[in-house]
Amino acid sequence: MPVTRRSKVVGAPPAIVWQTVADPNRLPAWWPRAERVEGVSGNGFTLVLRSDRGAQVRADYRVGRRNRPRVVAWTQDLEGTPFARLLRHAETTVTLEPEGDASTRVEVRLEQRLQGVSRFGGFLVRRAARKQLDGALAALVELHT
Repeated sequence: MPVTRRSKVVGAPPAIVWQTVADPNRLPAWWPRAERVEGVSGNGFTLVLRSDRGAQVRADYRVGRRNRPRVVAWTQDLEGTPFARLLRHAETTVTLEPEGDASTRVEVRLEQRLQGVSRFGGFLVRRAARKQLDGALAALVELHT
């Protein structure tokens, strides 16, 4: 089960960063390839992404753990979607830790359980996850400078 973790220090206090990472409506501002978010409720949301080939891809998520202002997690609903051919489970967790007086260490953790033939491509999945998480963290830093 590939687990990818990346972290970076953001130049804003945890309460400010929390407003960005805990609000699904803000995902297009910092999550790579996110174009918009639809159907936001206390339980979940739909993220509309743009693929490498320019196609729109919809992904549904359920909000999981939420410990303000420290941890938020969301799990992708896979059953009945094209993602189900590749993934058995996909969960993203964002953890915030104070770093000094006015900064926050942000860790983004992506846990993916692969299935079928995709199990043999774990290194490719981890490489793509690192790129995605690095892009998300760079955008958070940019938003909060």
